Amino acid sequence: MHPGVGVTHTKQRGTRIKFYRTQYKFVLVRLEIISCVFLPLKGVLKRAAGNNFVNLLIPFIGDRLGKMRLGLIYHILWTIIIICCSPFILFLAILGNNRIKERFALSLPKDRDKKQRIWIHALSVGEVISAIPLIEAIQLKYPGKKVVFTVTTIKGLEIAHKEIGDRVKIIPMPLDFWWSIRRIVRHINPFFFILVETDIWPALITYLSDKKIKCFLVNGRISPRTNKSYKKFSVFIKPVLNRFTLCMMQSGLDAKRLLEAGIDPGRIMTTGNIKFDRDWLPMQKEERDTWLNKLSLDPDDDIWVAGSIHRDEDQIILNVFSRLVPEFPRLRLILAPRNIEESDKILKTAREMGLKSILKTDLKDNKVTCKVLILNTIGELGRIYGIGKISFVGGSMVPLGGHNLLEPASFGSPVLFGPHMHNFVMMSELLPAEGGGFQVSNEKELYTSVKRLLGDPELCGITGMSAKQFADKHRGALKEVLKRIGEHVNHAA
Repeated sequence: MHPGVGVTHTKQRGTRIKFYRTQYKFVLVRLEIISCVFLPLKGVLKRAAGNNFVNLLIPFIGDRLGKMRLGLIYHILWTIIIICCSPFILFLAILGNNRIKERFALSLPKDRDKKQRIWIHALSVGEVISAIPLIEAIQLKYPGKKVVFTVTTIKGLEIAHKEIGDRVKIIPMPLDFWWSIRRIVRHINPFFFILVETDIWPALITYLSDKKIKCFLVNGRISPRTNKSYKKFSVFIKPVLNRFTLCMMQSGLDAKRLLEAGIDPGRIMTTGNIKFDRDWLPMQKEERDTWLNKLSLDPDDDIWVAGSIHRDEDQIILNVFSRLVPEFPRLRLILAPRNIEESDKILKTAREMGLKSILKTDLKDNKVTCKVLILNTIGELGRIYGIGKISFVGGSMVPLGGHNLLEPASFGSPVLFGPHMHNFVMMSELLPAEGGGFQVSNEKELYTSVKRLLGDPELCGITGMSAKQFADKHRGALKEVLKRIGEHVNHAA
């Protein structure tokens, strides 16, 4: 055999496996939108009978399908798609993919508790962080009930295990497939169910409601994109959302958007953002010195922490930083990409720009001083914000809705963020208004704002103090949430 044949065969096999994984992921992503399958039907009816007739007919059909048959159709569609996907599922199962078992509720813990437990669910990292103070408060309010915490994404599960894995049972959330949903509901045996922020599961919510299990949406938020979808498919969304016992929204705007989707007003209320109620541990000198030593930084360095940076934002941050370094030679940048898989690409870009850079994971055996540190680890950004003189929160210079501004603000760090903050509307409006940071529209404004703060220590200090006061001032949403849940739940049950 030619010496290169084996290598070629291995590469081809690796390529095929990568292809099948990609195709399977492609199918799974699209399973989440099957409830919108009636859109073509609406178009056909319009052409056949005219808009006026359809405008009367669609709500009539929708209301009844939503109450009587929509759930059945949803389950049938899921079953058909799962059958079509079965070759991919079996293929990945043969490869030993544990994620497949998790997504079909085949890896549930065997220590099933016959007693009812409180079920709290979060989608990913941001929602997990929001859920932590809620979980702690629920445990105090209902000491006789165990809490089960389900999380959808892998990164979210990692954070959950790291932060509260020793206090609650954590289980990966399966697909919204009827068979999987029944398995996990039987396993948890929920006293009541809490959904944190987003990630509506039609089959799950309907099944729990049918079993007379109360469902609560806590810290709910509706992005502009989701709002458009809700309006477009309100005929199908409304029956699901009206299954919630109560929808407790972050802001009046979020509540208004639910009302526009046709949700029963009696099920909607504004309670505020429970992210404010998280207990933020101050950064003591000893911890700060530990982080500086671990990251090969000096106490006299001016540290700019740019967190949750998405694609295309990294270039903006690096451009601004490279312009500032000549004027502020002690300036150091800690850049934390939202997706750590992009760390190598960012590192390459920074080095091509002439910036001495290193990955956090390479610092173990390499105690060199660099201008740019790429934080390619999970779960450390929340504390690293505490060593920053200035902070920037990503997901905001690109139309993704932004990320939580409270993490840097709670440490008294001036907070900068971009124009796209629709996931944190109230927070992004109040923080600049109270003097705790600046919202910038583009790269030029970001450069000007960072330069201004670095060049004026007094302004930097006042802004940081205002940011801390902002984080402390707006607490209280969690207390309201617990009160409202208690009004609907029998403690003695």
